[in-house]
Amino acid sequence: MADAHHAIKAVARRTGLSAHVIRIWEKRYGAVEPERTETNRRLYSDEQIERLVLLRDITQAGHSIGNVAKLPTAKLRKLAAESPGETGRPAQLINGVIATPSYLDECIAAVKSLDSRALEKVLERAVTVLGSQGLLQHVVAPLAQNLGELWRDGIITAAHEHLASVVLRVFLGQAAKPFAGTENGPVLMVATPAGQLHELGALLVAAAAANMGWHVIYLGASLPAPEIAGAAKVSNARAVALSLVYPEDDSRLEGELKRLRQFLPAEVSLIAGGRAMPGYGAVLEEIGALQIKDLSHLCSTLDDLRKPTKKAKQ
Repeated sequence: MADAHHAIKAVARRTGLSAHVIRIWEKRYGAVEPERTETNRRLYSDEQIERLVLLRDITQAGHSIGNVAKLPTAKLRKLAAESPGETGRPAQLINGVIATPSYLDECIAAVKSLDSRALEKVLERAVTVLGSQGLLQHVVAPLAQNLGELWRDGIITAAHEHLASVVLRVFLGQAAKPFAGTENGPVLMVATPAGQLHELGALLVAAAAANMGWHVIYLGASLPAPEIAGAAKVSNARAVALSLVYPEDDSRLEGELKRLRQFLPAEVSLIAGGRAMPGYGAVLEEIGALQIKDLSHLCSTLDDLRKPTKKAKQ
């Protein structure tokens, strides 16, 4: 039987590696050599997917990708068997974020079962081991990505994602209290613009900013530009952060983003991030929004915004 071949998005879902990491491992280290279609799209075989999974496990156990990328698959299997993660299974890498498999898998299982209490218990165990920032980086960030993909693929419904959002909103709010900024701290307004209904990414931004001492005002999902701008003016916000997750091609959103920038005071910075952000890259650049690549980039950007004499890093 001929070996099946898979597009890079499917490979990313199966391996837990981002498409960016897969391409880097291919180009820079020669880890795999996918076939190409007539339109130059990459196609990966089942054997190549196995190699990527093994390389993921081995690198998370401490091996350098440069030292192991070109080893035979049999050798990779042996190394992987000798290098388990702390839970007996290797850690998972998703968009550059390490997620302890038990926490991530248990969170997803709880959401699929619509079991809010089970989700809370997993988060409670994770935060005691990883701390608040570790929870965000290594559990919540990959969880939000996974749930978005599961919803897009029809594996879970909007009800599942809503349950996760409700639990995370309460849990992250409690976890961030010890780090919350004072009344004199800089104000960050967090929301999703009109038409963007997925709020897990916005919750993640709000929690991360609160941990860093910002006074966060969380407005929720799908707000029109005038309402976001009005709230920012009333609260004297230093910045407004928007999460863009789905859809990636809403023709109305370009106008909403332009109106928001128009309504906001010039001194208020506009921040945008999320899986759908690249789809609106042109208009975000036009209005001078700071485009956030990942959670670490968000944190460095927020640090820069607290320094009036320095501009935030693009």
